[in-house]
Amino acid sequence: MPDIDIDFADRTQALDKLKHISATLDSGKKHNTGIYVQSIPYNPITNLSTLEYKQAEDRGYFKIDFLNVNVYEGVKNKEHLAQLLDQEPLWDLLEQKEFCDMIFHVNGYHSLIAELKPRSIEELAMFLALLRPGKKHLVPVCKEKGFQAIEHEIWTKTEEYSFKKSHSIGYAHAIVVQMNLICERISYEFS
Repeated sequence: MPDIDIDFADRTQALDKLKHISATLDSGKKHNTGIYVQSIPYNPITNLSTLEYKQAEDRGYFKIDFLNVNVYEGVKNKEHLAQLLDQEPLWDLLEQKEFCDMIFHVNGYHSLIAELKPRSIEELAMFLALLRPGKKHLVPVCKEKGFQAIEHEIWTKTEEYSFKKSHSIGYAHAIVVQMNLICERISYEFS
């Protein structure tokens, strides 16, 4: 079953316009981000699925995660987003603790990112994957031999929590957008 996450600056704006049923955790509580846009058994009072999301998947229902990602709050429109994505970020800024600590998903990992020095979306995606328990064992290999030494093993599925390549690439793109937005804002303030 595919795993789809969709990022929004404010997910409630999309959810208000979309007929949906909220996914349920095995505890019976509402899933933080998961929804169904198909007909699934649900409680009409709570609008929660009566099937826990893993059971629902086993029965062929398709959950979509609508995520709030405040990184996108400064994006003006589709063209602006494309411009931010197309612009090569100043990768060296990630080596500055103050800057690194402002960045989605890498804040708190300044020392490691400064040592590994990702210089592309793919390397940044691998860096994000290295932070997960299922791939931490590859950190020493990456430190010694670089990202190329781990590029095949980093995406293999493990029993421990790890990122899928698609998630890592998506988050790496979001980080590039955030980095370029910060630089754009600073440039505007000093012009």
